[in-house]
Amino acid sequence: MRLFLDTNVLVSALTTRGLCSELLEVVVDRHELLISDHLLKELRRVLAAKFRQPAPVIDGYLGFLSQHGEMVNSVFDPGIRPKDPDDVPILGSALAGKADALVTGDRELLALEKSLELRIISPREAWVAFGVGSQALTGV
Repeated sequence: MRLFLDTNVLVSALTTRGLCSELLEVVVDRHELLISDHLLKELRRVLAAKFRQPAPVIDGYLGFLSQHGEMVNSVFDPGIRPKDPDDVPILGSALAGKADALVTGDRELLALEKSLELRIISPREAWVAFGVGSQALTGV
């Protein structure tokens, strides 16, 4: 599966141990992770400003994502304007990369699924929908 993980999912994956960190591990191991320049820039900004992560940690994390992710165009226009303008290139990137799903914890983005030809699901739904939870538990 081709999955685009939103900034909030990737922040959670780095800053806390739990569902998002497990999800990222399984996506990298068994699926195709999609990323974009906009996503990496937003991730750098959020990790530095809101979570006060040191530059070497951020650089290492972004390097890991760049190494294991497929870069897609974040300039693609999704044809929809959510309240947060930073969500436009996220949606555009997921669509441009032909993602099977955009995984996010953002309620506004989750509500947009019916407006787009893109499956938008929560990390928990991704864990279940793509069988990643059962794969991780059984080691398959």
